[in-house]
Amino acid sequence: MIKKILRICLILIACIALFSAAVNIYTVCYAAPYVFTSRSELKKAAADNGGYTALVLGAMVHGNRLSTVLQDRVDEGIDCYNEGIKDGFCTALLLSGDHGKKWYDEVNAMRLYVLRNNPNIDRTRIFLDHAGFDTYDSLYRAREIFKAEKLIVITQKFHAYRAVYIGRKSGLEVYALALSEDKYADRLRFAWALREYLARVKAFADTAVQRKPRFLGEPIPVSGSGLKTWDIFEDK
Repeated sequence: MIKKILRICLILIACIALFSAAVNIYTVCYAAPYVFTSRSELKKAAADNGGYTALVLGAMVHGNRLSTVLQDRVDEGIDCYNEGIKDGFCTALLLSGDHGKKWYDEVNAMRLYVLRNNPNIDRTRIFLDHAGFDTYDSLYRAREIFKAEKLIVITQKFHAYRAVYIGRKSGLEVYALALSEDKYADRLRFAWALREYLARVKAFADTAVQRKPRFLGEPIPVSGSGLKTWDIFEDK
């Protein structure tokens, strides 16, 4: 009896492992044609299109100080917007992150960093998504709340495939600018890879059922003014 139970448990574990591996392979293969490591390559792939929103996905902050991971994303977001605004390729900057608590605020930390490093930016083109609690929520809300149809997702490479997969499966035209991870410690990159392996399975399930985010709200289209999304206007 015990051997039979053990055999069943092993079969179940093997099935779960195979399913997880299949989901990861499928996610990466599906998203790979839309993931790029340079803006020039990305613009060639989307040569006939314009009007993209640069979506910067949140990460850890310490007060108003960005983690290195998030700073890399925001720096690329600024450059992507500045380059794209000249020819209409990129027309808005959407900063999406966790602002679920008063004492923890990824989006305003990103906003302040953008204003400090690009003081002449048109503030009406900066949109804040305070309820981007995870990647799925950020992409879903980009579609439903901000009415974005075309997105350039900016994140590290390990994360880019999942973001593109979620966006494309949700009916959005999504490309990703995948940032290099080479400067990060192997220990950290291994932890990211392990977490991402599991997160892709969750994303597969979320997109399959089109799970609704924790918060939605009234639409604030990226075609309008981003100032409607600001809860703080100070630059400090």
